[in-house]
Amino acid sequence: MNKSHLLYFLFLVLFAASCSNTKFLPEGELLYTGATVKVEAKEISNKEKKALKTALKTTFRPKPNSSILGLRPKLYIYNLAGTPTKEKGWRYWLKTKVGEPPVLFSQVDLEYSKSVLQNFSENSGYFNTKTAADSTRHGKKATAEYIVKPGRQYKIREVKFPTDSSVISSAVRTTSRRTLLKKDNGYSLAIIKEERVRIDARLKEKGYFYFNPDYIKVQVDSTVADHQVDLIVKVKDETPKLAETPFKINKIIVYPNYSIGSDSVRPDYNSIKKYNDFTIIDPENLFKPRIFDRALYFKKEDLYNRTNHNLSLNRLVNLGTFKFVKNQFKPSDTIGNYLDAYYYLTPLPKKSLRLEVLAKTNSANYTGTELNINWSNRNTFRGAELLTISAFGGVEVQVSGQNNGFNVYRVGTEANLVWPRFVSPFKLRSSSGFVPKTKATLGYEFQNRIKLYSLQTFKGSFGYLWKASEKKEHLLNVTEITYASPQNVTPLYREQTVANPSLGKVIEKQLIFGPTYSYTYTNTLEKRRKNTFYYKGSLDLAGNITGLATGANIKKGDTIKLFDVPFSQFIKVENDFRHYLKLGPDSQLASRIIVGAGFAYGNSNELPFIKQFFIGGTNSLRAFRARSIGPGTYDGSDTASSFLADQSGDLKLEFNTEYRAKIYGLVKGALFLDAGNIWLLNNNPEKPGAQFSKDFMNELAVGTGAGLRFDFSFLILRTDLAFPIRKPYLPDGQRWVLDQVNFGNSSWRKENLVFNLAIGYPF
Repeated sequence: MNKSHLLYFLFLVLFAASCSNTKFLPEGELLYTGATVKVEAKEISNKEKKALKTALKTTFRPKPNSSILGLRPKLYIYNLAGTPTKEKGWRYWLKTKVGEPPVLFSQVDLEYSKSVLQNFSENSGYFNTKTAADSTRHGKKATAEYIVKPGRQYKIREVKFPTDSSVISSAVRTTSRRTLLKKDNGYSLAIIKEERVRIDARLKEKGYFYFNPDYIKVQVDSTVADHQVDLIVKVKDETPKLAETPFKINKIIVYPNYSIGSDSVRPDYNSIKKYNDFTIIDPENLFKPRIFDRALYFKKEDLYNRTNHNLSLNRLVNLGTFKFVKNQFKPSDTIGNYLDAYYYLTPLPKKSLRLEVLAKTNSANYTGTELNINWSNRNTFRGAELLTISAFGGVEVQVSGQNNGFNVYRVGTEANLVWPRFVSPFKLRSSSGFVPKTKATLGYEFQNRIKLYSLQTFKGSFGYLWKASEKKEHLLNVTEITYASPQNVTPLYREQTVANPSLGKVIEKQLIFGPTYSYTYTNTLEKRRKNTFYYKGSLDLAGNITGLATGANIKKGDTIKLFDVPFSQFIKVENDFRHYLKLGPDSQLASRIIVGAGFAYGNSNELPFIKQFFIGGTNSLRAFRARSIGPGTYDGSDTASSFLADQSGDLKLEFNTEYRAKIYGLVKGALFLDAGNIWLLNNNPEKPGAQFSKDFMNELAVGTGAGLRFDFSFLILRTDLAFPIRKPYLPDGQRWVLDQVNFGNSSWRKENLVFNLAIGYPF
């Protein structure tokens, strides 16, 4: 079949699929394919017309069947499934879960839609708008067309807040500094509604518990000037007295073992405990009272405010001990304007056993599964402490790039104890709505790399985790200890270390201890933002105090050993910055920059292998094998390192950018560009060109490619096909290889195309 025949065949298939969607329509019905709107106005600018047109499109109802390239595959599947004979089976699943019923033109109410467009325009300040509606038929399909003729938009001339001397009016007036109603802005009913909510939120901070936005009215005076309005903010006359009164907190009563339908709210007198300002009803003595003192922000005589209300609830939820958290405020039976605060807490089961099967991809292009068994105790010492003991086992297989058969088997155990507070000799408190945590960890892992070696790793840490807000998180490990000991090193691996001494670093005993710190900022959960960011900075300080105290200096031969192993001494810094630009509802541009540096001194002449930087692989430079690039212009492909790519460095620079868009249903596509490299701080005669220099920008590896992401909600399966367009190990002037790209050449494909299979997004 030649190209012209193929194109003709494809055209017939597409035409047939398109026509089949209308063949199944009921008699006399038309398929609704969408609507258009035209804004006709001489008095407003083209920019205003465009903005109004975009806003009006969001009001169209109903929405037509989803389409791609003019086709409607979901509707086609719906028709193809026919009429299932029962509510189960393959055809029923296709029709109800995958397919989409036809949107008929008879469902479109032109007059109603016309009135919606008019109301929307007038609510946006385009008073006296005129609208018209019509439709066009194309065979068995129909579209709706709307014409909107707005006049000039009315602008805000002045905003007036209450001027009388009542307590509630004065309180409303004090909120005016941050009003959303700005002079010279266009009139907007939506903004007026937001302003009422804003005023209510501010009043809630000042004790007005019973106030709500409906007690605020905004009068509009459009007679003050040409196409201008005055907005008069008032408190409604019918506002209840209770809503105009600020309240303070009186009693604070906590039921930490509350159960719906039980008499846990009517305890015996002996079960009542007083702790500071709290009354705690805990007949079974499940919790120490001090955890509520840390979690609840209200104290007796405090003025009610919404911030402390929400912070208290957030902290109770973040304790991780309670399944349900319910809060209620009631007028107190004491003299004055007081509220009693009630907290009803339903605990989770104290002990639990959980089995998990995980899919994962590591930095060396290994994809595998892991089986975890976790036992938890959520209230270990009656202070909401969480003790978790887990055992795990897994296998990792290299399925991306070149599979060398060196699969990895892992087994291990780990114990974590988390206190919902700062455990410290000093009194530390956090003012955020998130519970600060102290975490102690002990762990052991045995890793067997088939045909090569085994590795035993012991880990321990003690540190603090706290969130300053939803966006900012801190992790400080006061100490973090890692001891790695190799075993069962095979003759094959020892033979390769002779030719490539770098591989020998992997099987050296390592002892690393010292503090670590990381700071994370992200606003990526704010879906309405066009630009969102993620930043993580980390600092690793190993053996510094011990090195200074002992005077360790490897250059002078003064190497200090602990447990017969030289301890590592270094400083390592890494920064990971990501930017996400929202281009549309189903597309975005994601970019990442990683900059890292490590410096060994004192008791060490280089970073320990597990702390060095690597580049390449499924989550890095996808056009290159994992850990195969660098350092610098060093080419390890003709040495023993091709046997097992494990190139590492002291410095790292990486840049990635990726265009992501939804293709259809759960399938998403991506086009990406990756660049970066690693370098050594010091010259290594065995690796010429590896040292960092001022020409580092000329030593970057660059790759590009495309991929598919299958979003199954519970996991994202990612496939990427990439190829290099710049190879840093080639001679200067020959590193760009874009002109050599030849997909039709089998030898080029074998040498350059890299297929990556991974779990989750690369960043």
